[in-house]
Amino acid sequence: MSAFGGYNGQAYSPSGEKGRFVLPPAFRKAVKESSGGSRTLCLTVHDKFDCLIGFGLSRIDQLHAKLDREEDLAISRKDDSFDRDVRAAQLFGFEQLSFDDSGRFVMPEHLRELGKISDGAYFHAAGDFFFVWSPEELLQMGPEWKGAQAACSKLMATAKKGGSA
Repeated sequence: MSAFGGYNGQAYSPSGEKGRFVLPPAFRKAVKESSGGSRTLCLTVHDKFDCLIGFGLSRIDQLHAKLDREEDLAISRKDDSFDRDVRAAQLFGFEQLSFDDSGRFVMPEHLRELGKISDGAYFHAAGDFFFVWSPEELLQMGPEWKGAQAACSKLMATAKKGGSA
């Protein structure tokens, strides 16, 4: 098995029965590499945008380091508003979801609601993690998202024609 090299690319998955989605092949491979060979997808709400983020288990160590850095920064700035417990709850409140060999997984209803995901999900890589967008939400974002918006529109059109997304 090769070492985890991060996430790259884009893909679209229409919603299936009972909240099922398909983790696209490139993302599936990277998540499996990041999760030490297990088929474990970590999924949570993004703390800034109305979307979700996904990643593999290897990111847990990065989240611990991030929490420590944020606490150290707050201490150095004498920022009494930083609450380590609250921030830890935000960082580690992700769901660990199993997916099958074909990438199928069930997205919990509360995550679908938080990410405003209904008919399909657009996956967009961001190195250490990937975004999972509702196409409608992504299309409302500003011009800094124009590449992702164009890719999403194209992949959705391909999926509607019955092609591979």
